[in-house]
Amino acid sequence: MLVDAGLVGLALLDAWLSNAHATSSALTLSVIAALALTIRRRHPFAVFALTVPALFSGYVLIAPLTALYTVAAATRNRWPTAVCGALAGLGYLLPWPFDGADLVGLFGDPLGLIYATVFAGGPVALGLLARTRRELSDRFDELTAGQERERELLSRTVLAEERTRLAREMHDVVSHQVSLIAVQAGALSTTTSDGQVREAADTIRRLSVQTLTELRQMVGVLRSSAEQAPELAPQPRISDIPRLIRNSGQDAALDIRRTAGRSWPDAVERAAYRTVQEALTNAGKHAGGAQVTVTVAPSGPDLCVTVRNAPPPGARSYSGPAGGGHGLVGLRERAEQLGGAFRAERTADGGFTVKAVFPGEPDSGSVGSTGLPPEAPSARPAR
Repeated sequence: MLVDAGLVGLALLDAWLSNAHATSSALTLSVIAALALTIRRRHPFAVFALTVPALFSGYVLIAPLTALYTVAAATRNRWPTAVCGALAGLGYLLPWPFDGADLVGLFGDPLGLIYATVFAGGPVALGLLARTRRELSDRFDELTAGQERERELLSRTVLAEERTRLAREMHDVVSHQVSLIAVQAGALSTTTSDGQVREAADTIRRLSVQTLTELRQMVGVLRSSAEQAPELAPQPRISDIPRLIRNSGQDAALDIRRTAGRSWPDAVERAAYRTVQEALTNAGKHAGGAQVTVTVAPSGPDLCVTVRNAPPPGARSYSGPAGGGHGLVGLRERAEQLGGAFRAERTADGGFTVKAVFPGEPDSGSVGSTGLPPEAPSARPAR
C-alpha cells in the first residue's frame, strides 16, 4: 500500500511538472493516468490503456512506465506485453500532435530509436524479472513442502517397519512363554489329586490357549504383509555383540564384562544388539576411521547401552547430517515400546554418542519392566 501510494504521488507530481503550462486536456489526462495507478494490480491492461493518452499528449513518464512494468509482471503471455511495450516506445518517440511531423525522419533516427527502446524495454525487463523471481520463489516453496512431505512419509515408513518387526519379535517371545504356561498347567492338571488345583490348572491352560489364538490372529496380518523373515534362525543377543563388532571392520573397543552371569528379557537383549548395530553403521558411514567405544553394562536392574565415536580423522567435528536419521528414529521407537529411554547427540569434541537404557529385572530370564529411569533423559536424535 505504501509503495502504491508513493507511486501515485510521484505520478501526480510528474503530471503537474510536465503539464503546468500545457493545455487543460493534457493535464487532465495526466492526472487520470496517475490516479489509475491505484488499481494497477487488479486491472493492469486497463490502467496501461488509460496512461497511453497521457504519454502521447502530456509527455508524463512515471504513470506509463509503472503501468508497463505491472503488465509485464502480471501476465505470462508475451504478445500483450510486446504490444504494450511498442505503444510505450511510440509514445516516447512520436510528437503530439502528429500534424506536420516528419515520421520518416523520426524512424530513421538511430539515437531516437535507441532511447525509445530503452524507455519501453526497461520496465518490461524489470517486470519479467519480478515475475520470474516470484515464480521461482513459489516453485522453491513447493519443492520444500514436497521434500518435507517425503521426509515425513519416509519417517512414518521406517516407524511402521520397526513396529512390525518389533511386533513379530514380541509375538515370538510372548507365544513361547504362554505356551510354556499352558504346558505346565496341563501337566499340573494331570498330576495333582486336588480337585480345586486341577480345576484352576485347567482354567489356566484354557485361557493360555485362547490367548495364544487371539495373539496369532492379531499379529497374523503383520506377518503376511511384512517380509518373510527366517523365524527358525536364532535371534541376536548380547553375547553376539562381540562377533558383530569383529565383523564390522571398525576400530571399536567393547566393554561388556559386567554383563557376565546376567540375563535380561529376550526383547531387551535384541534391542541392545540392534542399538549397537545401528550405531556402528552410522559411525562407519559418517565418521569412518574414528575410534568407537561400545559399553554394555547393567544399571541396577536395567541394561544401559552406550556407543560413542570420536570425530573422524582430519575433521573438526562429526560430519553426519543434522536431519534425517531414520535408523535412530526406529531405535527410539523400539526403546520407548519397551519402556526404556533413548538419547543420540553430538559431543563437545565433535564426536557422537548413542545411549539407550532398557528396563529389566535383577533375576535372570523373567520378562518385566521397571519403567523409565530418572537419570536417563530422552532427547531427539541429532542425526
